[in-house]
Amino acid sequence: QVQLVESGGGLVQAGGSLRLSCAASGLTFSRYVMGWFRQAPGKEREFVAAISASGGSTDYADSVKGRFTISRDNTKATVHLQMNSLKPEDTAVYYCAADPYGSGPVRRRYDYIYWGQGTQVTVSS
Repeated sequence: QVQLVESGGGLVQAGGSLRLSCAASGLTFSRYVMGWFRQAPGKEREFVAAISASGGSTDYADSVKGRFTISRDNTKATVHLQMNSLKPEDTAVYYCAADPYGSGPVRRRYDYIYWGQGTQVTVSS
């Protein structure tokens, strides 16, 4: 049974930092493209960042480029999202997801077949 478990969310002031982690189990982690998405109240779930299976390629939404960094440790089956210079508009539930078919970072949410339960990030102004 595949499980993706996010952690590291919380409440932070604008300008602060948080590091999200996603621990995977039940899958051959090193074969999966991993992504982070977020969903704010009343909005669609949106792409944040993705990383190729090897970790050699990354992609970011324009809204987070230069502030967020995605990384992975295939020996520990984990993926991280380092979030710096946080803004109130970054407030959302953040989800990690796994795509078994991508050859590189993938933005389309429907390509991801496994999802975590999400972790809340709240940025106060």
